Amino acid sequence: MKMPLHHRVKSSVTMLLVWLAGLMVSQAAGRLITADWNDVQGPTPQLFHECIGAGRANEGLRADWQHQLQLCQQEIGFKQIRFHGLLSDDMGVYAEGRDHQPRHSWLYIDQLYDALLAQKVRPFVELSFMPAALASGSKKIFWWQANVTPPNSYEKWDQLIHDLVAHWTERYGADEVAKWNFEIWNEPNYPGFWGPRNPQHAREEYFELYAHTAAAVKSVNPAYRVGGPSGAGPDWVKSFLDFCSTSNTPLDFISYHGYGLGGGASGLDAEGNSFLYLSPDLLAPAHNAVSQRGVIDASAKPNLPIHITEWSTSYSPRDPVHDAYFSAPYILEQFKQTGNGVASFSYWVFTDIFEENGPPLTPFHGGFGLLNFSGIKKPAYFAYQFLNRLGSTELKQADAHAWVCRDDRGGAQILVWDLTHPTEGKTANQIYFRQPHPAGDKSEATMMLTSVPPGKYRLKTWRIGYHHNDAYSAYLEMHTPAQLTRAQEKTLRDASTGEPDSDQIINISANGKFGTSRPLPENEVVLLDLQRLGDHE
Repeated sequence: MKMPLHHRVKSSVTMLLVWLAGLMVSQAAGRLITADWNDVQGPTPQLFHECIGAGRANEGLRADWQHQLQLCQQEIGFKQIRFHGLLSDDMGVYAEGRDHQPRHSWLYIDQLYDALLAQKVRPFVELSFMPAALASGSKKIFWWQANVTPPNSYEKWDQLIHDLVAHWTERYGADEVAKWNFEIWNEPNYPGFWGPRNPQHAREEYFELYAHTAAAVKSVNPAYRVGGPSGAGPDWVKSFLDFCSTSNTPLDFISYHGYGLGGGASGLDAEGNSFLYLSPDLLAPAHNAVSQRGVIDASAKPNLPIHITEWSTSYSPRDPVHDAYFSAPYILEQFKQTGNGVASFSYWVFTDIFEENGPPLTPFHGGFGLLNFSGIKKPAYFAYQFLNRLGSTELKQADAHAWVCRDDRGGAQILVWDLTHPTEGKTANQIYFRQPHPAGDKSEATMMLTSVPPGKYRLKTWRIGYHHNDAYSAYLEMHTPAQLTRAQEKTLRDASTGEPDSDQIINISANGKFGTSRPLPENEVVLLDLQRLGDHE
């Protein structure tokens, strides 16, 4: 019997309401990431490639440091690398004879820079710190005793900078050096890194150092790029812009730093370090990164590029948050929300071969690195590796915590993560992250692609999270041995191999639809890679 029209309309409306209600329940219960193969957003952002940090120049002469960098270049591919201490005494750059005449040597710098360029990574040149024979004071920082005072003779300092830049020009060519960035000093607004003659005029004395150094670089080639103030945060940006404008001092970019720590109660941990707390703002580095765009554009030097030459969850090389799986979605979130707002966004640092506080005493000690001292990959490393697996074309989709991309091999990738504050800034990192934390249930993630060319595909899935590419949780469950046996080290390496969580062959029918759902626990990352197979594969 044919249903009356009003009943059919009522039935259709009811079915539509039921479908909409089901969809709303599904979205409320989880995440829905949908994209159309042909609906292009644009080029996939490549900010993560631009720059990475390292500890100090002298560490870069070590074979294990260079081996770890080579691994990063193979699996991630950084364009630039920045580190401290290029001019410090352990690089043998500057000395004076009995006649007090300068003697310059570039032997160690050549060895290091040759190795970097051979691995297709350019130096982001930080001109620091002060050679002892040229220093005006004795103030030092770090275990490796970096002198942080101004020069005792600007004539000799200017000549040192000029001669070094001229040497690079002769050795590598002006076209190559013109692609480098020259950043002058490191965090002069932080007293630990700057020992001016008169502490009441710390800013003015840095500006003097900057003006001399920038002029010395430009005296070799006006096309070479100079910038600063390389601040601990953006505090000096406006006054620095004003100084460079009024004094006609060269300035090609602005640089500063930002970390993800906030307030919290005072106190010391068992090792005597101040308690550290994640900021309640989980986007603190991203917000800091773009905070000066308006200040720059309102100045006499608008449109200058911004280089964030240091950022991380924490500014301490003894903060266990760096080792934890939480760091992976945290890193992805900063890149997603920063977008193309800055010219570079340099994570501090790529390796735990890093000796500001002295050589590390344990395999995992809260070091900044993407890799631990022995080259074991941390969850943070895999965040970068997953970004590098994304295709070059981003597809439109509405989820703020995901990327959907297409590559030039006929494949597509979906990268999705959860970022949940583990402490709300109320528990110290040294307490919370020194305990294993199984991931809490959070949501279901449904990922869908439409208009996919029909055919046979290989689908690989990777995860970062608790017990997934998570060597640190395995280390905690070993009860944190100070030294590893060979068997223990193998266990940790096996916990972070980067192998796919699943690998299967699927067929996509003529309707061109691909979809899958899976649980997405707190602070877990999931990467799907869909690759078209040939007829005979």
